[in-house]
Amino acid sequence: MPLPEVCVVFMMRTGADGLEVLLGDRLTGTARGRVVGVGGALQRDETARGAAVRGLLEEVGVGVAASDLREAGVVERHFPTRPTLSEQATVFVCRRFTGIPAASATFAPRWFPLAEIPYGRMRADTVRWLPGVLRGGGVDARFTFGADLSTVVMEAS
Repeated sequence: MPLPEVCVVFMMRTGADGLEVLLGDRLTGTARGRVVGVGGALQRDETARGAAVRGLLEEVGVGVAASDLREAGVVERHFPTRPTLSEQATVFVCRRFTGIPAASATFAPRWFPLAEIPYGRMRADTVRWLPGVLRGGGVDARFTFGADLSTVVMEAS
């Protein structure tokens, strides 16, 4: 059975001290309290790219052309003890956008220099793949989480 599909976008810009990435506190849902990239679930008949464009506008008020999204790959997260949390995430990086990111009811954004990304507040798998994606690489990985829903117990690529 296919996993529910989501997308996540890591917006990047050059700040005063070099490259920065837009992350934020998730205010709702299963990732509430974690630091995440912008994104969400795909709606019926929606592509991951379309969901990414919609998600950026809805969550942080930023416009982006679909062609300005670089698809970096796919991350699968499996939660055997809570299968409803399992998902397949298409990962995008975006460097061109219009508008200034603003908070919404679901997301509180903040720019982070690459050296200050709060990996300890992110899902345990993220530290394993996000650094490479932010350096221009890709990801194609599957992670299985333990009964605590936080610990990665198996990784495959």
